[in-house]
Amino acid sequence: VQLQASGGGLVQPGGSLRLSCAASGFILDYYAIGWFRQAPGKEREWVSCISSSDDTTDYVDSVKGRFTISRDSANNKGYLQMNSLKPEDTAVYYCVADALPLGPCAGSDYNGMDYRGKGTLVTVSS
Repeated sequence: VQLQASGGGLVQPGGSLRLSCAASGFILDYYAIGWFRQAPGKEREWVSCISSSDDTTDYVDSVKGRFTISRDSANNKGYLQMNSLKPEDTAVYYCVADALPLGPCAGSDYNGMDYRGKGTLVTVSS
């Protein structure tokens, strides 16, 4: 049973990346999905979530209008589409899953999530 984030890399400011969150050993549709990130020298921060009940989404203010979270039931995955990337988006991104409908949403504790995947590094630089 695991959760694995992928899709990170080096991108220029203004560019786009799509992060994937693949679940194995459990059905991701039954869980809310969230993304956290940790920039160098900073604390981990919550970024986005999608609920398990009605796919309601939420975002930290700094990424609203640029990032889009979604789920792919057929492939047991979640995604974070990141557009108009800025240098301050540079961080290791982690996906999480939680059984509570709004478990991984704003104010949640990363260490309290049911599943936490290894991170993927996103570097935004020219």
